[in-house]
This record gives sequence, C-alpha cells and structure tokens, in this order.
Amino acid sequence: MDVRRRLTLLAVTIAATPLILGGCTADRKDATGSASGRAPDPAVTVTPADRAKDVPVSAEVGTSVSHGKVTGVKLTDDKGKQVAGEPREDGSSWVPSTPLENGRTYTAEVTATGKKGRTAVGRTTFTTSPKSTRQAIKSTLYFTGNQTYGTAMPVTVAFDPPIPKEARATVQRRLFVKTDPPQPGTWSWVGDGKQVEYRAPDFWKPGTKISVRSGLAGLPIGKEFIGDDDRRSTSKIGRQVALEIDNATKQMSVLQDGKLVRKIPVSMGKPSTPTSSGKMVIMEKHDFTTFDTRGSADPYVVDVEDAQRLTWGGEFIHAAPWSEGDQGHINVSHGCTNVSVTAADWLMGITKVGDLVTIKGTEVQLDQGNGFTAWNVSWDEFAKGSALPVPPGLKPAPTLSPGHPGAVAGGSSPAPAPSASGG
Repeated sequence: MDVRRRLTLLAVTIAATPLILGGCTADRKDATGSASGRAPDPAVTVTPADRAKDVPVSAEVGTSVSHGKVTGVKLTDDKGKQVAGEPREDGSSWVPSTPLENGRTYTAEVTATGKKGRTAVGRTTFTTSPKSTRQAIKSTLYFTGNQTYGTAMPVTVAFDPPIPKEARATVQRRLFVKTDPPQPGTWSWVGDGKQVEYRAPDFWKPGTKISVRSGLAGLPIGKEFIGDDDRRSTSKIGRQVALEIDNATKQMSVLQDGKLVRKIPVSMGKPSTPTSSGKMVIMEKHDFTTFDTRGSADPYVVDVEDAQRLTWGGEFIHAAPWSEGDQGHINVSHGCTNVSVTAADWLMGITKVGDLVTIKGTEVQLDQGNGFTAWNVSWDEFAKGSALPVPPGLKPAPTLSPGHPGAVAGGSSPAPAPSASGG
C-alpha cells in the first residue's frame, strides 16, 4: 500500500512538472500577435496605389499609419526633383504645395515611427493623367493678397457653373485657410453652389493674418468638370468698424470698436425699389464709377463718386448730391444708400473692404448669397452649410458687441455676378 502510494505521488509530480515549466517559457501573444511587453511595429499604407495611372494633378499622398505616426514624407518626380508640401492637420494626407504636372511619374516615400524608435517605410510610384479635356469650372477667390480687411471679411469663392451638391465635399476639401493667431472656422455653401464662404464663429481679431489657398487645379469635379486653377493669397485684418443704418430714423451710425463716432443722414430705396435689410459686408470701393441700368425696367446711366458695394445685385453706399435735401427724411433711391458728398468722402477714409454694414427696417430682406452674406445668419445656421464635418470645438458665437447686432434670416441665392446698377 505504501509502495503504490509513493508511485502515485511520483506520477503526479512528474506530470505536473512540464505544466509548470511550460507556464514559464511559453510566448503569450496579444491580439496584435506581438509578444507580451513589446510594442507592435508601425505599419504604413500609402496612396495613390503603386503603379497607378491617370492620377489627377490635384492628388495628395495618403498616409494611413497604425502603431506609430508619420515622421517624414518625400515626393520626387521622374527627374529626381523633390516636391514641396505639408501634411493636413488631421494627418490623413500630405498635400503638395503646387499642382503636380500632367503626364509625369512620381514616387512617394512615407516614413512612420513607432515606440522605441522603430520605423517603417511605405513607397508608391504613380503616373499623373494627361491634360484633361473636361470643361473647367471657373472659380474666383474674393480674398486678395497684401490687403488689410475689416473684421467681418469672409473668405469667399464663387463658381461658374455652380458646384453640384454631390461634389461640394470634394471641392471644399481643397480649400485651405490658416489664421495667425489661430481662429478656426468653417466653410458654408450658399444656395445652389454658386458661392462658398469661410468664417469663424466670431469676427476676426484685429491684427490676424489669414492665408488662403484655393487648390482646385485639375481637381475632378463630378463626371463632367475639373477645377480651373490653384490660387494663394495672404492678408491681414485691421481695426473694427461697423455701419448701422436704420430706415425708421433715416440715419447711419458709424461705430469703431463698438463706440459711436458719427451719425450720417441717409436716403435709401423708395418703395418701388427698396433697399435690402440684413447684415452685409463692404465688397469693394470706388472713388468713381458709373451705374448703367439700361435694359432694366427703370433704365438710367449716372456717374457717382465714393461708391462702396454691398451686394452683387448693385446696392451701394455712395455720394448723391442730388438727394441731399431728402437725406434724413425720405427714401428716393433705386436701392442704394445715398449720403452727402462730404459724408461719402469721410466714409471712404474710415471704412475698409470687409467692414460690417447692418441695415434694418426696409421692405425686403437680403437674399443669402447676394454679396458676402456670411454674417446674415447665425453661426449654427452657417455651419449647417458645410459639406464636411465642422471642426470640433467650434461653438455658436457669443453675444456680440453693440456694434454688431444679431443676425437676421436670409433667403435664396442669386448668381454672384456683379451688377453695375445702383441708385
């Protein structure tokens, strides 16, 4: 009995020993297949696909990385020349600084670095398409370089023909805005795609530098069109000036940094040709111009001085010596805001393109898109017009200063084509 018991104990000991040893020596792997305690190596996926052909000249180098981050991108052409560029803020791709050339071969090399300095390199070689025979959509960037704009100046791009709804996200992704100091915003499409505008939740801070790139050259837009050009501009924001015009009093209040500096009598559009009520932005300024409405129901040709455009449809603030007796009392214009010669000259000296103009109490409301109308709706409504997700952290605008009254609603969008009319 004692012998059998000793044999049994010995068998248990021998059988248990391999299990104990096995527990000390086996490789336990995590869900990624890496040995326990060791970080997985980085992995890189690069686009366009290797050996891809007919790649648009608007192409970006897609950089998808797991277990690491991109630490270097090198793009060279078939002559060995390196292409300049920079990554998107979200790290999804690397964007060449200029359009690629048609019918050329490029090689992209993307380096990713993981924990403990481990690296991985992804490579791809692709060839761009020949020059496209598609019709180019004409784009116009209304943000000129080396200027000083008012604090309400939106970045505006207009298109002819309009951008179809299904292509707006593609176009918007190629519109870039950088601000220094940072003041993030979003793009918003107006009406049927003839215009897209960019602004932040609140007005630009004075002194802000804004750099814009409309990188549309060669971009496929739907099945029929391509983008026309690649444009850049950088300008700054000046001091804050706002004009408030009240039809009830026939007075214009001029405010600087929220403080009233002058009141000016005005005469606006008569009932048959009323001035629009809404929040507008000064679009352009002319020391001298001619209003020519021949072909309209009320044709006339008149030369005017010190004219400041507010709408595509032809509403201006301008000198009107013929109506000085009416200013402050009765509306007699064809839709413009008439002021005296002296007041118009003074206004030209204090205002800038991009200054906010608020008109209230007239018979009609401003159509959304009839001018730079980014402030004519609330921030929430504006952000709904983006074809891409709005950047996180952007919230509705705070309560505005007395110089910036609340937004009013807008309607449909006319074509963003300047009219020479006025009155």
